[in-house]
Amino acid sequence: MSLNKNKIFGYAALIMGLLGVALILLGVFLYKEYIVGFSLVGAGFIAVAWTFNALRGRI
Repeated sequence: MSLNKNKIFGYAALIMGLLGVALILLGVFLYKEYIVGFSLVGAGFIAVAWTFNALRGRI
């Protein structure tokens, strides 16, 4: 399996998006007293994943 730049950006975006969703869900269900922090960090991960997905094919 050869990984080119587009596949690497795609996999990185997928992994970071999943981590962002996992952080948000951890804040909602497990650590209710830290929900704001977990949600902000999760939203940041999703924003970076969205940027990676937008950069795919342009670099």
